[in-house]
Amino acid sequence: MSKISVKVKGIVECNGKYLLIQKWYDDNIVNPYKWEFVDSILTAGERPEEAAIHNIHVHTGLAAKVENIPYTWTYSVGDTKYVGIAFVCNAEEDIVILSDEYSNSVWVEEDELKNYIEDTLMLKDLHKYLGINIDMT
Repeated sequence: MSKISVKVKGIVECNGKYLLIQKWYDDNIVNPYKWEFVDSILTAGERPEEAAIHNIHVHTGLAAKVENIPYTWTYSVGDTKYVGIAFVCNAEEDIVILSDEYSNSVWVEEDELKNYIEDTLMLKDLHKYLGINIDMT
């Protein structure tokens, strides 16, 4: 029997820039130091919007508001099916205080995202659903 997990991704924007973070090296992480948006697994009883805002605050110290849900995605690992919900969130300040899980953060312009994010499907989603100008060539 398959398990289902829900992931929430917080795409944080402030003053026209997007926040990317890196996790510390860990033997359990396939690609350590990979740039990513704030994400987490939803726990029982959590509402997705509240989980996204909570995780952004816990991991970056930022207060953010959900602006919209641009896209969802799915994938499987073993017998677990994942459903992901992306939330675009706006932060009024750009001062980041990282939790111990993360090693680095950077605010980037939309045309710089392709220099940090390796996942081409995510880049296509950002372009298609957010209108972010990402030249994939």
